Amino acid sequence: MLEGLKKGLRRFLDKITKTELSPKKLGPIVEELKIALLENDVAFSVAEAICEELMRELTGVRVGRMSDKKAFVREALRNTILRVLGPEGPPDLEEMIRARRAEGEPFSILFVGFNGSGKTTTIAKIAKKLKDEGFRVVMACSDTFRAGAIEQLEEHGRRLGIRVLKHKYGADPAAVAYDAIAHARARGLDVVLIDTAGRIQTDRNLMDELAKIKRVAEPDITILVVDALTGNDAAVQAEMFDKAVGIDGAVLTKVDADVRGGAALSVAYVTGKPIFFIGVGQGYDDLKPFVPEEFADMILPSGE
Repeated sequence: MLEGLKKGLRRFLDKITKTELSPKKLGPIVEELKIALLENDVAFSVAEAICEELMRELTGVRVGRMSDKKAFVREALRNTILRVLGPEGPPDLEEMIRARRAEGEPFSILFVGFNGSGKTTTIAKIAKKLKDEGFRVVMACSDTFRAGAIEQLEEHGRRLGIRVLKHKYGADPAAVAYDAIAHARARGLDVVLIDTAGRIQTDRNLMDELAKIKRVAEPDITILVVDALTGNDAAVQAEMFDKAVGIDGAVLTKVDADVRGGAALSVAYVTGKPIFFIGVGQGYDDLKPFVPEEFADMILPSGE
C-alpha cells in the first residue's frame, strides 16, 4: 500500500542527505522529487507546491552531521505534507451528530461521487460504524436512476439491521432525501445517510439534479467518495464536485490496493477540505479514520 510514494520520498531523502543545501545543488534533486510525486498520482499543482515550499525551507540551512541533515529534511518534508493535508484533520463526526441531537434534529450526510467509486458500500460502512457507536441510523436511497441501486442499499440494510427508505425508480431523488430526514425527525433518529446516483463528467443533468437534492434536503455535510485508484483524476473529481455542489470533505476508497498513494494529497490540497475516512477493504469494518500525522509517517521513511 502506497509503495510508490514511499519509494520516491525515500530516494529523495537519500540523495539530499549527501547534498549541500544550496539552490544550485537542491534544484535538480527537488525537480526529481516533483517527477516522483507526479508519477505517483500527485496532481501537478500539489507537487509544485510541495517542492516550492521545500526549496524555501531548505535553502541555505546549515546542518552538521549527515544523520542530522536527514532528520532535518525529513521533518521539513513531513511538515510540508501535513500542511497539504491539513494538520488538524477532519472535524469530529460523533461530536457533530451529538450536537444536532441535542437540538432535537437528525444529522444528515449527503454522499456524492462518480460511478464505481464505492459510494454505496462506503455508506454502509459508515452506517455500521455509527450504529456500533450507539447512534440510530437510517439510509436513504436517492439513487432512483441506476438499475439495482435500491436493491443494493436494501441488501446492506438487511445485513446491518438498518432501515432503508426508498421511493420507486424514476422518482424525484430530492423527495426521497427530504422524506428520509422528515422520517428521522418524526421518530427521533440520529443520523440520515443519503445515497445518490453516481455521476460522470459529461452528464450535466445528473450534476444539476445533485445540486437540487442538496437545496431541498439541506444536509448538514456533503461528503465526496473518491476511488484512490483513479489517480490524478481524483483531484479533477474533487474540484468538479466542490465547484458544482460544494463538499465538506471526502472519503478515499480502495486505499489498500493503491500502490502509488498520491490521491490523498491531491484531493485534500485542491479542495482545502479534510479526508474523513479511508477504505482499506471490502468488509464493513474496513474503514479507518484518516489521521494526517499517521498518513505522513506511513509514506515517509523512518528518521533513522
